[in-house]
Amino acid sequence: MPFRRREDRGQALIEFALVIPLLLLLILGIVEFSFVWNSRNTVLFASRDASMLAAEGGAIQGTDCLVLDRIERDVVSPSRAIRIQEVAIYWADRNGGQIGPSANVYDRTGSMTCAGGGSTLTVPYSLCITYQHYWITSFLRLGGTSVTFSEATATRVEPQL
Repeated sequence: MPFRRREDRGQALIEFALVIPLLLLLILGIVEFSFVWNSRNTVLFASRDASMLAAEGGAIQGTDCLVLDRIERDVVSPSRAIRIQEVAIYWADRNGGQIGPSANVYDRTGSMTCAGGGSTLTVPYSLCITYQHYWITSFLRLGGTSVTFSEATATRVEPQL
């Protein structure tokens, strides 16, 4: 066994104590990022699915109710449908930009339900979902309690010949 000087004892323990907080910070950051990314992808899927349903339904009475119900069913764990802040359904141009001031906007006030009203908009539809993600770990709560993002999708349904 090689001779060790007395001053080197405990060096590995001190180095470990200095490195472990940085390592834990990195791991928690990766975990938090994965939850945010999962929520974003879930909301993007719900936006695409609901936009397709809205474009297929067109101006048929009750289309918006079906769209809101589909969004509620598409946003699944670990994301939560209750965190959807707003759903805007509007007439869009080819690039997804809103045409005119007309838009059906549904805000989160307990549940995303409509009173059986239909849609007065025509295709192509565009849909924008605003979602608020609350931090899962306490790692990022120092900078705020949540992050809010929006996902928009435009769908155009052409007549089939």
